[in-house]
Amino acid sequence: MLRSAVERQFEIIGEALNQLAKIAPSMSQRVPDVRQIIAFRNVLIHGYAVIDHRTVWRSIQDELPALRDLLARLLSELGETP
Repeated sequence: MLRSAVERQFEIIGEALNQLAKIAPSMSQRVPDVRQIIAFRNVLIHGYAVIDHRTVWRSIQDELPALRDLLARLLSELGETP
């Protein structure tokens, strides 16, 4: 259940960035590895049989904190609260 919930949140992040890339490409380019994040979302949604749970966990540990901070800064620039 926890894995499913975590993977769902990554799917939402990836889809949000995918939509951002379409409507505000210059903003999405400020997100390092935005294409890889979107690709990760696609694997989670379409390749669920081959998900490496260690990769998901490493992403939580190593990548998510910096991504969260960056997105909070971008939202702040837009006058939004994270």
